[in-house]
Amino acid sequence: MTVSAVSSPKSSAAASSPNRSRIQASLKRRRGAETRFRFYGIASVTIAIGFVLFLFGTILHDGVPAFWQPVVKVDVTFDPAVIKVEPKPVQQPDQSPAAFQRANLDWQRKVSLLNWNRIVENSVRAEAPDIQMTPRDIQAMISQNERYRLRNMFIENPDLLGKTVPVELLASANVDVWLKGDIDRSIASDRQQLPEAARTLADRFYEDGRIRMAFASVLFTNTDSRNAPAEAGLLGAFIGSLYMMIIVIVLAVPVGVASAIYLEEFAPKNRLTDLIEVNINNLAAVPSIVFGLLGAAVFINYFHLPLSAPLAGGLVLSLMTLPTVIIATRAALRAVPPSLRQAALGLGASRTQTVFHHVLPVTYPGILTATIIGVAQAIGETAPLLLIGMNAFVTSLPVSPLDQSTALPVQIFLWEGNENRNYFEPKTAAAIIILLTVMLALNAIAIVLRSRFERRA
Repeated sequence: MTVSAVSSPKSSAAASSPNRSRIQASLKRRRGAETRFRFYGIASVTIAIGFVLFLFGTILHDGVPAFWQPVVKVDVTFDPAVIKVEPKPVQQPDQSPAAFQRANLDWQRKVSLLNWNRIVENSVRAEAPDIQMTPRDIQAMISQNERYRLRNMFIENPDLLGKTVPVELLASANVDVWLKGDIDRSIASDRQQLPEAARTLADRFYEDGRIRMAFASVLFTNTDSRNAPAEAGLLGAFIGSLYMMIIVIVLAVPVGVASAIYLEEFAPKNRLTDLIEVNINNLAAVPSIVFGLLGAAVFINYFHLPLSAPLAGGLVLSLMTLPTVIIATRAALRAVPPSLRQAALGLGASRTQTVFHHVLPVTYPGILTATIIGVAQAIGETAPLLLIGMNAFVTSLPVSPLDQSTALPVQIFLWEGNENRNYFEPKTAAAIIILLTVMLALNAIAIVLRSRFERRA
């Protein structure tokens, strides 16, 4: 008995030793797997963040310089020898307003016919009399529309006749590219876009401080331009996008929220509602270009809406945004605890009162977030707008949603395809920065409003 009692613990220890080894090996493998999983997760997140930072870094590196443009500081003389025009009409006591307006318009027309290019040429020549320049050299250096700015200055203040005033003239796109180093200076002179005299003058003015880099306000105040690329802006595209977003908010959001409320709270569960739900989920995955084809076939060809109008674009984007709003709103409604509905019904509230007075207020943060994210997604769409003609070159501001216009993403597409790539590639990156800023601002608004509604709830 004693021998067996003594040998029993030894035999059990010997038997448990392999089990302990297997358990330790299993634990070691699990810890190793967990360590590797953490490493893979951290590596994946790091790589993803690296790609995002590389993307944004590239866009910022290319686009930030485009927010600054060279301007030439010159003394402009409104030479009477060039500006040969009678004094501006003054309304006489016996003159009717209509007759005075006709006389004033006739005077402005005569002023517009004057050689304002000569005023620009004389002003630039006076700054560098030792450099031989042809009129073509000076016109290649100064943006073409600056002559109209001088004309408007004189129309607003005819007392400038015979006076010399300091003016900052916007340099041309070729001067912008030359000074920023976006073109290889070692290229042969006959292959350069800027004439030799203009290049020499630009370098001298930049060294003397008569050319400075000013904030490119034209990006925000001008429409697109082909004859003066340096003055091309995004204002027309921004207003077109604004009109379309208003249409999306007015149409897609109420219809989407109402559809989600009906399907989730009131619709009977049968094959028809199941079919509708499947189709809504499928529509959310349909490529955006398909909605463009639908818009071109229905809104343009059938309803004959104006081509390249924000109304047609807004309707197409509304159809594209509708499934997203419905799905997100239904998800917010499903997240409401059933006890809230049961408590309201138990206190005598009707089904409608329960939904609109108790359930819906709780879902406001989710609905609001879905709405703003849907609008932010719509504002960045390009393919459906191209198919309804919103890639047209439009230089006028759209006064109403029925006027021709373009949109921010479409304007980016047009600038990227411009033949003057050295100048428009940085400008395209600047437009992308503006579009991303708008989208990030919308998402930030969604986050802030959601947090406020959640605190109230």
